[in-house]
Amino acid sequence: MKKIIFKILFLFCSISFSQVYNFNSLSNGENITHKIMLDENYFVETQYLTKTAEFILTRGGYYNKTESNIFKVNLEFNSNFSKDSLKLLRIEKKVSWIKSFGKPIDLNGKWLMAGRITDEGEKRRDISTPRKTMKFLKNGNFQWIAFNAETFQFFGSGGGTYSAENGIYTENIQFFSRNNNSVGKILPFNYSLKGVDWHHSGKSSKGDPIYEIWTKRID
Repeated sequence: MKKIIFKILFLFCSISFSQVYNFNSLSNGENITHKIMLDENYFVETQYLTKTAEFILTRGGYYNKTESNIFKVNLEFNSNFSKDSLKLLRIEKKVSWIKSFGKPIDLNGKWLMAGRITDEGEKRRDISTPRKTMKFLKNGNFQWIAFNAETFQFFGSGGGTYSAENGIYTENIQFFSRNNNSVGKILPFNYSLKGVDWHHSGKSSKGDPIYEIWTKRID
């Protein structure tokens, strides 16, 4: 009976913390937006300047919640790693965290870039290597991150909000690590689900045609 109660409580806690949150902080007179995305086992935090959307950092990985409102995150990526060498993050959920009231929509979950379709046909990539490009979608919010989980090399990230209905997936970009030129862009794509794969085609933020294949992350 105790095991059943524990499992129910654990499931309830996982669901209750599987959310998107935002909060602000001040640093050197600058207002900073913090965006936190959580599912039942994965945590991502991103920071950018509220006024200009200038990217500051992003970090994330699998977490344990062993204390009340304390998340212990084993980081897979940390864009600030060359400065802080941080691989383990301990962060407390506070009342200042504002929960997004977005609801689960199509494509919710973690996805890995698994290949592309070009004029030469379908080209798959090995998703088991440490070098990954992941897209994390949660309740109408999205973020992609390119990283190496072993070396902690960081290659880029961007994110914002999205919609997905009637075969059209649309991104509204709120932050972008490489430059601010893409912030504010609205990018529509065609999409379809084929088994565990998400087929995604349209034009990139640079205007280049793309046809990507993403697959559900299950590890």
